[in-house]
Amino acid sequence: MSIPITYDNFKTYVSLCNAPCAILSVERRGEGVCGDIKVVAANDSFSMTNEDVEGKLYTDYFPKDPKFEDICYKAAFEGESYHAYLDTRKIYGFWTENSTIPIVHEEGSNIGYCQLTYFLTKEMDTGKYSIIAPDIATFVIETCLKLRGDDDFYTKMDTVTKDIREFTDSYAASIMTISRDLYKFDVISENVQNNEVCLRDIFSDVPYEIVESWEELVADTNCIVIRNEDDMQYYESKAPEWVRTLRDNDVRTLCLVPFIHQNTIIGYLYITNFDVTNLTKIKNTIELLSVFLSSETAHHIFIERLRSLSLIDARTGVYNRNAMNNKVDELAAQLSIKPIPFSVAFCYLNTLKTVNKDGGHEAGNKLLKEAAQLLKDTFKNDYIYRSSGDEFAIISTSSTEKEFEEKVKRLKEKAKDPAWIYFTVGYYTDNTDGALHSAMRYANKYEREFNEEFYYNYPDMVK
Repeated sequence: MSIPITYDNFKTYVSLCNAPCAILSVERRGEGVCGDIKVVAANDSFSMTNEDVEGKLYTDYFPKDPKFEDICYKAAFEGESYHAYLDTRKIYGFWTENSTIPIVHEEGSNIGYCQLTYFLTKEMDTGKYSIIAPDIATFVIETCLKLRGDDDFYTKMDTVTKDIREFTDSYAASIMTISRDLYKFDVISENVQNNEVCLRDIFSDVPYEIVESWEELVADTNCIVIRNEDDMQYYESKAPEWVRTLRDNDVRTLCLVPFIHQNTIIGYLYITNFDVTNLTKIKNTIELLSVFLSSETAHHIFIERLRSLSLIDARTGVYNRNAMNNKVDELAAQLSIKPIPFSVAFCYLNTLKTVNKDGGHEAGNKLLKEAAQLLKDTFKNDYIYRSSGDEFAIISTSSTEKEFEEKVKRLKEKAKDPAWIYFTVGYYTDNTDGALHSAMRYANKYEREFNEEFYYNYPDMVK
């Protein structure tokens, strides 16, 4: 004999449980589409705040979680049980062990029911966390072995990203790092079905601010999931600029997992356009993988920072003299074997000594940063070096002679304020000989000639 589906019966049932327990109602808005999830009946220990949660949407108390909705839908309408050990420290400060059990629902009804029981613990129980599906465990172990291989970092990440895309049967997968102090992000690996598009090209048009906005979106969860248009609209209300890029690139489903090291997000794993019926498997896989990928990425970032300290000028963020010497030696050898057109320029910041004298070194440092940024904005895709205290050098192998002249012209137009940024520029283009050292001598000679003209016109400036 079946027991009637009534509030009183549900309430009696959950009251018999010692652990926090509730019966949830799950709305079906179409085949495989989850609607509202409400707490129908809960025992006294279910609410962490002692509030009355009965009759309320779960999103009134917890962040929207597509994976949780998928689990509840499958329990309510497909009879699937689910047990997992989850890292919910960002939300509750605890690890959570969740059990979701199907409840018989009325045939033909678009409202189904499931039981949710949870336990909280301060420390991770590795024994419980290791209870994962055999195919996921095998894949994660194989991935970890590849990460420990002898290949360089980028080769390993390319291999792992390809494996992730194929294992999740997604259209595209990518791993990226983010550096908030440098105000940039880098796509370090990508894999797309049949190599149909280049993700690096797509992300080159994405402003840093969009990637930075992801941190706020994952603040209350350990993974962003978009399964359908409802989820897309939900995130569109929070991050419209980001969702616009998704729509522009025909992204329909998405899973985004942060890499966290010492409580700081250092990167993301990003997969798109997968079969949402495999969502639970996909999310479990990449959440577990993110633990190991975070460690590998953190090590890579540390090594890169050490390298940058020896090659980057700390005040301006451009390459330093040491980096320039290395590049000149390397490029000169290449050009001597196979000459290609190139251009060089020396840009002298005539106003720096005067600003330092009148405004102090703090003003001088500000001037250097703004001048360097102007060079970065003008000479994109070129090599920029701080060759001495008030001089910068540019080496370009990607611009034609005319294009480089246009860049120099734009720089002169923007850097002609004798009270702040004023550059005198000498440049030279070699189209045939490949003689880098000679080209640099010519460019430096022209710069010095323009310098003399500047100080003749502004005799009060400090030389």
